[in-house]
Formats: sequence, structure tokens, C-alpha cells
Amino acid sequence: MKRRTVLASAILAAVATPGIARAADPGPSVTHTGTTTLDSQAVFFVSYDGLVNNNSFQKNGLLTYKGYQYAVWYAADRNAVVGRRVLGGSTWSTVRIGHTLKADDSHNVISMGVSRTDGRLHLNLDSHSDGFTYVKSVAGLLDNPAGLSWTAARFGAPQSTLDGLALTSQFTYPQFISTPEGRLQLSYRVAISGNGRNALAEYDGSTWTDLGEWSSSTGTYTSEHGSSTARNMYLHGIDYDRNGRLHAFFTWREQNGAVMCSSGGITNHDTGYVYSDDRGRTWRTNAGTVVGTTGGSDKVAVTDSGLVIDALNPDHSLMNQESQSTDSAGLPHAIISYVPGRFGQCTTDYVADRTANGRAFHVRKNSSGTWQKTEIPVPLNSSQRTKLVLDKYDNAYAIFPFGRIAGASKASGHTDWTLLYDGSGLNAFGEVVIDETRIAQDNVLSVMYQEKSSGTTPSALHVVDFALPA
Repeated sequence: MKRRTVLASAILAAVATPGIARAADPGPSVTHTGTTTLDSQAVFFVSYDGLVNNNSFQKNGLLTYKGYQYAVWYAADRNAVVGRRVLGGSTWSTVRIGHTLKADDSHNVISMGVSRTDGRLHLNLDSHSDGFTYVKSVAGLLDNPAGLSWTAARFGAPQSTLDGLALTSQFTYPQFISTPEGRLQLSYRVAISGNGRNALAEYDGSTWTDLGEWSSSTGTYTSEHGSSTARNMYLHGIDYDRNGRLHAFFTWREQNGAVMCSSGGITNHDTGYVYSDDRGRTWRTNAGTVVGTTGGSDKVAVTDSGLVIDALNPDHSLMNQESQSTDSAGLPHAIISYVPGRFGQCTTDYVADRTANGRAFHVRKNSSGTWQKTEIPVPLNSSQRTKLVLDKYDNAYAIFPFGRIAGASKASGHTDWTLLYDGSGLNAFGEVVIDETRIAQDNVLSVMYQEKSSGTTPSALHVVDFALPA
């Protein structure tokens, strides 16, 4: 009897623990539940092979909070727009926040964040190695969406600082992240591609504070072709898991093209990983060694040992700023992509070569603490980036350019990748934006995409919803 009781208890524990694969857990699946239109005539221009409304590195271009979903974009007249809808609703209410896109540069995306301490929506937008624009809502707007009207009067005037905090004159890649306590952090790059540093600022519900830089652009990197003494750490993401650990996958981009086999390639190399257990103040390698202090003299550098989890030289057109996520056990996952060696050891045109032969790979840390890597058998057919999300069963989903979706099951150890949705009928341009926050709230994957166009002819911007396994 005692043995049966122990066995029954073990079974109940497995059923009750999120993320533990068991026979009853479903594998990955997507069911199209609806499509809504944000704007029938959104601004369209191709820059850096991407769109300003659908660059996958714009963290929280689409987000969900307390029963409402929010989206940001630029309209055909270049005005910045914020929309909201009741979760799952068919109609979006829109507000223009009083800012006009200043340049035809797809880096100048709009990113959103929520400060839970005061219920504000924060926007950072329109920057590429220059000044940014910042807008925040009135306090409580996101805490009481049904009771407060959605009007321009609910937003403050556009600013060139964070309430007086200037940060840097060379600002790029805003990404808002919420701490477990409800503070709001802003990740960004200081300086320029090939010679830049990552930094953090933090909002406590009343005041912004500059926490400082945490990655270094200095040190010597040497490949089989040559050396470089300056670089930029490009993040695949920066995210807190449910236990409060802050994770960041990254790749390095060297300033000196001498490290490549061909001038037509791209100097990105290696996939690295660091984490922080003190809200981004200090950074550690996978082994737990401290390698950087935010705002301090010791920063995460290319010369630090223990950073690289997947080694790759600069000859394979490795993409920067791809995607990452964490599972229910707090284990980190990432998508990376490049041209595998079976197609040759030297890419000579990174856009053409990635389009012809690029492949995405799922890199993740398993429960035993080792890193695993699986090629996803779906050709990129694009030079662009792929997004990653995990459902409540820890099944993984890769959302490819053109809105294609592949999935792999937790039960297989994420090795059974298969195409679930081919994107047909979307007419999507390329990269898409994912609502990273919605899946945990109602088990729906929302994907924002823009229809293909030509030249600068505006096109429709949509959100398509897929139900994930119940």
C-alpha cells in the first residue's frame, strides 16, 4: 500500500508541475482563429532588407496586459500610432502620439514597455545611432483600460530624454523588460555597429536611473584571416524567467572586415550566453563566473573565457539579433541562423547566400545543464530573422519570415521539428513581430505582419492569431 501511495504521489506531482512532459501532454500545434487589420495603409519602405513596422528585434511591438492587447506602428503619413483592443476582439482603437518618423530607416522601430508599479505604457522610438523619442502614458492607463478612454490626452508629449535623463547621443535598439518586482528596464546600445556597448536604464515608478554599460567593444579578436580590435555585442534578446534570472544570448560583430574570408560576408561570429541574478547589475557565464558589472570598469568582453556556447567563425553569415525565450523550468532557448558548412566554408554575399542556403538552429540548455543544438529542417528562403516562443507545455515554435511556423515537442527533447503552418495567404513581406506576453495569458500566439508592397507604396498591417494546445 505504501508503495502504491508513493507511486500515486509521483504521478500527481508530474501532472501538477508545469512544463514536465508526460503522456497526456499535447505536442505543438497552431489553429488559426482570426485576423485583424491594424492599418490598411501603413508606411512601407525597405531598408537593411527590412521594414520599420516589422523588424523582429523590436521587442514588444505587440504586447498583452490585463485583458487588452496593444500594438505600435507608423501610418502612411509617417505618424506614430498606438492601438489597443480587448483581448481577442476584432476592432482596434488607435491614438496618434504626436511624433513623425524622421528617416526611411528600418532600425527606427517603436518598442513598448509596461511599468506595473504605476500602470503606465512607455514607448521608445525612431532612433539609429542618434537621439531617441520617448513617450509615456498617464499613470493607471493600463490598469483600468475599460474605464479610461483611449485618447491622445492620455499620453504625454514626446521627449528627447527619459524624463530628463539623456543617456547617449548615439542610441539604438530599445528593448523594455519588466523586473519581477514590477520595475521597468530599458536595454539599448550606445554608439554604432561594430563599435558599440550594451547598457541598461531603470524606472522605479517615478524616476529613471542610468545603470550604465555592461558590454565592452574593446579587445582583440583574431580569426584565421585577420584581427579586429573593436566590435559590438548584438543581443538575441534579454528576458527574465519566472524565477527572476535575466538571460541574454548574443553574437559579436567585428568592426574590421579583415576577419572574414570575403568582403561580401558579415563579421558576425559565435553564439554567446550570459545571465544575471541581481537584475542586470552583474553578469555571469553559463558556468557562473562573473564576467561583467553594469556601470563598472569590468564589462563583458570578447576576450572573456566561457562566453561561447556555439562556436562559429565569421565566414557563414551568422545573423545577429535573432530570438530567445525561457521555458517553465527557467532553461534558456534561442534561435540562431547561418549558412551551414555543407554549403561551403565562405559566404560571399550574406543576403544571397542566406536566402539560398541559410538554416535556423534551435539552441537550448537541457535539464542536465548541457547545451543542445538542432537544425530546423525548414529552409529560410530569406536573409531575415526567425522568432521563438514556447507554449505552456514547453513545446517550441519557430516563426519564420513570411509567417511560416514550425514546432517541436518537449517530449522529443525538441528534436522533432516540423512545419505547422506555411504562411500561405498572408502575403507577408518577411520578418514578423510576436506578442511574447500573450501566450501565458490566454494560450494564443499573435503575429503582426505587413503585406508585401513595392517602392514606398503603403500596405496593410495585420495581426493574425493562432490557438496553441489547450
